[in-house]
Amino acid sequence: MARTARPVGVVLFQLGGPDTLEAIEPFLYNLFCDPDIIDFPFARIGRKALAKLISTTRSRKVQHHYAVIGGGSPIRQHTERQARALETELQRQGLHARCFVAMRYWHPFTREAIEQVRAAGCEELVLLPLYPQFSSTTTGSSLNEWQRQFSDDRYTDNIPVHCVETFYRNTIYLDSLVEKVNEALARFHDPHRPEILFSAHSVPMAVIEKGDPYQAQIEETVELLMQRGGWSNSHRLCYQSKVGASRWLQPTLRHSLATLAAESAREVCVVPVAFVSDHVETLGEIDHEAREQARQLGFTQFEMSAGLNDSPRFIAALSQIVQEALLEPVRSHVLDRDTARERQSAVPEYATAAGLD
Repeated sequence: MARTARPVGVVLFQLGGPDTLEAIEPFLYNLFCDPDIIDFPFARIGRKALAKLISTTRSRKVQHHYAVIGGGSPIRQHTERQARALETELQRQGLHARCFVAMRYWHPFTREAIEQVRAAGCEELVLLPLYPQFSSTTTGSSLNEWQRQFSDDRYTDNIPVHCVETFYRNTIYLDSLVEKVNEALARFHDPHRPEILFSAHSVPMAVIEKGDPYQAQIEETVELLMQRGGWSNSHRLCYQSKVGASRWLQPTLRHSLATLAAESAREVCVVPVAFVSDHVETLGEIDHEAREQARQLGFTQFEMSAGLNDSPRFIAALSQIVQEALLEPVRSHVLDRDTARERQSAVPEYATAAGLD
């Protein structure tokens, strides 16, 4: 266990989400203004105008996603509960830790988290994006924003910064997911019978073809979970939230459910494999829309494994991840900018998916 008397700040990064229907458009605008999402020749000149156009149009199309889950995203509440629980656990284990939340596209923004870190007088930092697998569109974007906001200040001159870029191989994290899957499977008369359908947020193939490791890490996560869970169920992987005409990771969630129905499957357990908290993509897209599709296709039972949220096992995983990070060498640069540029997406189609936080 890493022990230090120095005040350690742990920053939990998430995408963020609109907390009201009125916040959807400005949330989308912030996302479309992200240079790690929208990048093209002369983007600095045209990005804001394009962001305004797309966010205005897109906000009308996605309001129903948020309406069916109560009118706003719960991702901030879940992330703040994770932060409080992690802080308590780290302090219980003897670490002088404070935890902060930095959302990429909605409050509390990264700059707000930085102000809190400075006010707390933290002398060492762990940056912890809550994305188990790395993608330039998620972890990369969050860390780049931190670099932009945090690097132009003398406060950074002597403060060690440790960075977590992935944690999908952490065994306690895997166990926390296995626990949620087992809870969902237990709701079936025969837990060994339903198809396990792992679902991850899709990204354009253009992102993957530029070297983004996301797809390979998602596939490895599924393999590790099947080994860890020891399930004999049939399983497959799909992707959700595709928007636009460009090529994205396949197959889609909708296509996979239709294929299962055609194969005479009548029970399915959907496992969100790239998220660590319930939000509009799980509560709306899976538990509402996909559930209705399954009903129309003739499935007799549809279950979704719950988000990790602030489950004790997941918090224990985060605690271990933070303490291991403190033992790693300090990063002189949060994310190498040349590497980030090579990884980042230059396809506006990706941004149109951002109506799903």
